[in-house]
Amino acid sequence: MTQETRASGAMRTAGELGRYLGCTVSGDSGVEIRGVASPERAGAEDLIYLDAPRHLGRAAESNARCVITLAALPVPGKTLLVVPRPKLAFAKAAAWLSPPAAIAEGIHATAVIADSATLETGAAVGPFAVIEDDVHIGEGTQVGAFCFVGRGSKIGSGCRLYSRVTLYAGVQIGDRVVVHSGAVLGADGFGYVSEAGTHWKFPQAGRLEIEEDSEIGANATIDRGSLEVTRVGAQVKIDNLVHIAHNVQVGDRTLIAAQTGVAGSSTIGSDVLIGGQVGIADHCRLEDGCIAGAQAGIPTGKTIRKGQTVWGCPARPIARFKEQYAWYARLPELGERIRKLESTKQDKPAVPPMSD
Repeated sequence: MTQETRASGAMRTAGELGRYLGCTVSGDSGVEIRGVASPERAGAEDLIYLDAPRHLGRAAESNARCVITLAALPVPGKTLLVVPRPKLAFAKAAAWLSPPAAIAEGIHATAVIADSATLETGAAVGPFAVIEDDVHIGEGTQVGAFCFVGRGSKIGSGCRLYSRVTLYAGVQIGDRVVVHSGAVLGADGFGYVSEAGTHWKFPQAGRLEIEEDSEIGANATIDRGSLEVTRVGAQVKIDNLVHIAHNVQVGDRTLIAAQTGVAGSSTIGSDVLIGGQVGIADHCRLEDGCIAGAQAGIPTGKTIRKGQTVWGCPARPIARFKEQYAWYARLPELGERIRKLESTKQDKPAVPPMSD
């Protein structure tokens, strides 16, 4: 358990945790648990998990007394919480045992809060944060040090804004959204109209809406709509250093890994998986449940069909990518063979013409 990021967990028993997870407890249900850890770093009061036979030795040798595991992977001498998906149960247990530490408590004396701003019960604002006019902050939401919340923004209940998050004017955030340090939400999109060497800025007067239970990584940037709305759906998880441009629509439960860039007016469906460093050009459409592998490049206007997995640049179905990549890997060998064939052809004497 990392004390820098997690609150000190309350002591629980294996029996209490079993009831919380709705699973079978085998062994001493009175074993006390305070936190979670890897097998090597765990103390007696830490919880570990086991989901593959190759890790059985690590779990057996751990100091942890309690293990979340599969029915087919008993660990001798340990109290077992038996579940069908140990990693999932471990994540749920971690959230229950060790809730994240507070970002802010109360209203710090150095915070600057406009008179017209509304803070619901339990909302907290850290040092040197700025809350502008007509902002609404929901119950129990925590706004960290040096955050800026622009005029007319609305933040739901139970949100967590880590230090130095910036919300431009009018951003709307649903309940239980987490925004990590350095994220900038609602900046102008990159839209210009050119004439005779001058770039005229196209209006960036739309909004940004982020729905409930989403998480935005550190230094991510999500632009407001130009004339419409940029929308991030519920339970979307966006990694660090991701850029989402104006008018983009992201469906529920989609995952976007680090350094991905999504250009303007693209639509990403629900339950989409996007790997690291993927580039999505403007006006693309990624349908529900599709997967874009790391560093895939999706050109302007392209549609990735529902459930399809693509890779490469330009992105193509993964089976085709693998076949082409295998040939690509053989190019040095094939090139040498061609050189030898050409050399042999040049060394052969010319065939004399046939005489009458």
